[in-house]
Amino acid sequence: MRRLFLVVCFVSLFAHGGAVAGNWPQWRGPAMNGVSDERGLPVKWTASENVAWKLKLPGLSGSTPVVWGERVFLSVAEGDDLFLWCVERAKGATVWKKRLGGGNTKMRKHNMSSPSPVTDGRGVWVMTGTGVLKAFDFAGRELWARDLQKDYGPFGLNWGYASSPLLHEGALFVQVLHGMNTDEPSYVLRIDGRTGKTVWRVERPTDAVSESPDAYTTPALVRHGRAAEVVVTGGDYVTGHDPATGKELWRAGGLNPDKNPFYRIVASPVAADGMVYAPTRVKPLLALRAGGRGDVTKTHVAWSYQNGPDVPSPVTDGKYFYVVNDRGVVYCLDAKTGREVYGQQRLRPGTYSASPVLAEGRVYVTSEDGLTSVFAAGPKFELLAENELGEYCLSSPALSDGQIFIRTSNHLYCIGRRRG
Repeated sequence: MRRLFLVVCFVSLFAHGGAVAGNWPQWRGPAMNGVSDERGLPVKWTASENVAWKLKLPGLSGSTPVVWGERVFLSVAEGDDLFLWCVERAKGATVWKKRLGGGNTKMRKHNMSSPSPVTDGRGVWVMTGTGVLKAFDFAGRELWARDLQKDYGPFGLNWGYASSPLLHEGALFVQVLHGMNTDEPSYVLRIDGRTGKTVWRVERPTDAVSESPDAYTTPALVRHGRAAEVVVTGGDYVTGHDPATGKELWRAGGLNPDKNPFYRIVASPVAADGMVYAPTRVKPLLALRAGGRGDVTKTHVAWSYQNGPDVPSPVTDGKYFYVVNDRGVVYCLDAKTGREVYGQQRLRPGTYSASPVLAEGRVYVTSEDGLTSVFAAGPKFELLAENELGEYCLSSPALSDGQIFIRTSNHLYCIGRRRG
């Protein structure tokens, strides 16, 4: 009976842990790092060919759709208002729309709908750039609501808040790293997903100045042995925190070696196979071995690279590490040593803000022109396809059950045939 009980508990945990095959539960997918074990994904499509359906949208967003089972969730900006949409997976029909609040503003190329929702298959949580954080069930019933600016003071980022929550074991980990337009400290929160209450709030000190304290990154999760740590980048540092208490376990400097006052960070950290990869504003990109404590700048930095991205977050399978920069130039490195496997392979010229995703031995990356390039993973660069939608795009692709979901300024596209 005890063995049966343990098996039942394990199955239940797996079924609701956010890493179930076929689901894309948060911005960087089931493994929280842009990698999926999906099979049967399409390689070629157009705006009219190999498209299962497309749903009309009211405007642009940097938010990525999240997918669980028969539902797709979207953060949506429409005029002054911000919404969470629930979409039927089979036909692309809107099931419900819930208003999150007003106050939407455009900040350069993005707006207050930039943070992506997260889901565990029972609830869905969504953050806005205005600081509103709400929880809903799949039927659209609001479970709780928070206003983080009301609770902890105004956000002070130069270009508006854009970080997505990290969902782990029923808790939301939310960072507010700012300093350009405020003297208030940066902080990280753990919020109980069920109740909406703050479990802990820890300040995250920095000696960064001017715009450099600002970060538009999303926390990552690194596993070392049986332990998990929340990784946060911004304010010239990368830090690891105990999920239970928020305590800072380790810290590495070197993200802004020249102390440039305008080194805000956009590309998020990536964790895979016992390594943490911390992009900054192009250079340097640092790779750290997990498991350190205290100041690990001199002890756990495995390698650094001077051709990192600015906006798109990198992706790795643990063996090869792929950088796509803002101009569509691809670099492939050895993930453990930083050795350049190949460099300066150019995709079609354009601006690239979406982050690449990796599945089935292929890397998918979408430009702001709505062109999704597909190239082979591995030690040799091979461009497999170029797929044009012809619509402005900031959002990263989401992969689920053999289909690709791409959000443009005009539509949500569901591409390919659903597996199974």
